[in-house]
Amino acid sequence: MLIPAGTPDTFNCMTASWGGLGVLWGKPVAYIFVRPNRHTVGFINDNPSLTLSFMPESHRADVLFCGRNSGRDVDKMANTSLKPVTTETGLVTYEDAELVLECRKMFKTRLQEADFLDWSEVSPKWYAEDNPLHDLYICEITRALVP
Repeated sequence: MLIPAGTPDTFNCMTASWGGLGVLWGKPVAYIFVRPNRHTVGFINDNPSLTLSFMPESHRADVLFCGRNSGRDVDKMANTSLKPVTTETGLVTYEDAELVLECRKMFKTRLQEADFLDWSEVSPKWYAEDNPLHDLYICEITRALVP
């Protein structure tokens, strides 16, 4: 899955696999986890909505590239076969996405070490010194598109 955030003129995307779908506060929601040091975080924080863009297997190399390279350092669109498109509501996704969830941010918090019940099991694998704890975003799914 890719998370493009920003505007059609200025956006970035990141690869994500941590998250899920459900119902919360009477709404269909997606929850995603994003490290605060990711370049895409600024785009997520500066805009009320984003998309979750699920790409087909044929774009695996593009999804991996976007996860391994920062938009601070490289132009992801110039280095992949991804073709950005704008949804009817003005959000960014990709031409070949198999499923697009348009999401409106509802809640954000930073995970805290003190809140983990099994920190000793989680921390060595996922939170080394250079890997800050994730921000958790809960987003209302406002539209689902199957292009």
